[in-house]
Amino acid sequence: MYRESFYRFLMTLRDPDSYDEIAEFANNAQHDSLFPKQEENYEVLSNYLELNAGYLPSMSIFDKAYQLYQDKMSY
Repeated sequence: MYRESFYRFLMTLRDPDSYDEIAEFANNAQHDSLFPKQEENYEVLSNYLELNAGYLPSMSIFDKAYQLYQDKMSY
């Protein structure tokens, strides 16, 4: 079964006109050239963001986005 990466999913949530925290995370992640674009694993993504994503004001935003990703992938 095909599972898209978290990054590909996150890119569907971009909205440059939105002040929604997940849309802002997606907008900023798009410009992060080192983002692990093929990754699906929560721990790997979480570790990367904690160490490298100064644009993410709170890890709870990632947690919410990852939950949306999991919900979509469980169909």
